[in-house]
Amino acid sequence: MGVLEHSQATLRIFGDDLIPEDVSNLLGAKATKSKKKGDEEVGKSSGKVHIAKTGSWHLHAGKRVPEDLNAQIEEILSQLTSDLAIWEKLHQNYEVDMFCGLFMGNWNDGLSLSPEIMLALGKRKIVLNLDIYSGSDE
Repeated sequence: MGVLEHSQATLRIFGDDLIPEDVSNLLGAKATKSKKKGDEEVGKSSGKVHIAKTGSWHLHAGKRVPEDLNAQIEEILSQLTSDLAIWEKLHQNYEVDMFCGLFMGNWNDGLSLSPEIMLALGKRKIVLNLDIYSGSDE
């Protein structure tokens, strides 16, 4: 099994009543990207104005080439509180996930997550979402 070409990871929190500053205060870090429900966004390529259907708070890790999802998740979680009561409160009020893009260079690349990373996500009730992109259209 080969190593994936590269990976990206983002902690995402969504909710209709989400106030990004409140989430930042709870977690102890500023979002990389955030918005409140109803905020206007201008599309990068289209220039069209979109209205946010829900609030969101995102914290991105740096891109890793080759893939190192363990390090990216650790990079994100190390910036945030380890207080599980706060994570429980977030989980009760919002959708919380770790969204990861995995980019293959070959037809049979793969990755492994360490037990420590899986435990850290599990304790915080963070859903792990993986989008896997093929290195080829064949």
